[in-house]
Amino acid sequence: MAFSHVFEAPKSGFNFENSSRNVFFKNTLEDEKTKAPKPLKTGTTIAGVVCKDGVVLGADTRATSSEVVADKICAKIHYIAPNIYCCGAGTAADTEKSTELLSSNLTIFSMNSGRNPRVIMAASILQDMLFRYRGGIGANLILGGVDCTGSHLYTVGPYGDMDKVPYLAMGSGDLAAMGVLEDRFKATMEIEEAKNLVSDAIHAGIMSDLGSGNNIDICVITRQGVDYIRPYQESEYKDKRQEKYKYKPGTTPILTEKVVRLELELVHENVQTMETS
Repeated sequence: MAFSHVFEAPKSGFNFENSSRNVFFKNTLEDEKTKAPKPLKTGTTIAGVVCKDGVVLGADTRATSSEVVADKICAKIHYIAPNIYCCGAGTAADTEKSTELLSSNLTIFSMNSGRNPRVIMAASILQDMLFRYRGGIGANLILGGVDCTGSHLYTVGPYGDMDKVPYLAMGSGDLAAMGVLEDRFKATMEIEEAKNLVSDAIHAGIMSDLGSGNNIDICVITRQGVDYIRPYQESEYKDKRQEKYKYKPGTTPILTEKVVRLELELVHENVQTMETS
C-alpha cells in the first residue's frame, strides 16, 4: 500500500517557513486592497498572593488603546461573589463581560443554595467558558477567594488552561512583578506584609512597562469580609491641563446647511386611559 504523504523527522535548527508564509499573505492582501491585520498590544500588570489569613489581589489602573491611554482609572479587579474577586488582563471588554457572566451565574447558585460558592467552582466555570472559545476571548484572569476549604488563588488563561498557585503576576508587566514576588514571598505573611508586597510588585510592573501605569488598586479577601482599597496608592506623576478646551457656539463657521423634511403618514392611533381608582 502506497502512502500519499511521507512523514519525515523535522530538521534541527531554525525554521523560517512561517516568515515566508506571512510575506505571501501580506502580498496577497495588498493586491486585494486589504490591509494585513496588525498584532494587538495590551498593557496591564496584575498580581495576587495567598497569605496567612486570606488572599490579596492587586492591579494597575491604566487602559490603553494602541499607543493612546484610553482610561487612567480603569477598574481591573472585578467582583465575582462576596468571597471571590478576579483580576483581568488582556482585552478590557472580554475580561469585564467574562467576569460579569461568571458573577451572574454564581449569584443564581447562591440564591438557590443559600451559601457562598467555592473558589474552585468559579475557576472551573471560567475554564470551561474560555476553552469553549479556543482563545477567542482575550482574558487572562487571576481568581482569588476564601471559602470553607481555605484561601485559594487560581490562574485561568484565554485557552482554558488553569493552575492553582501561591502567588502570581500576569500582564505585560508580569516579568518585573514576578521578580519582586519571587524574591519576597513567604507562605506565612500577615495581611499588611502581603499588601505591601503586592503593591511593590504592581509598582515594579508600572515602572518597567509603558502599558501599565497610574494608580494601584488592592483587594484583601479574608473570612471576615472584603476590603477593596481603590486607590491604594495614587500615581506619583500627575499633570494638569494648561488651558480649557471648551469652545463657544459659533467658533466653527457653518459652510453649508441643508434641511430635509420627512413626509410621515399616521397609520393607526390608539389612546389608552390610565386607571386612577
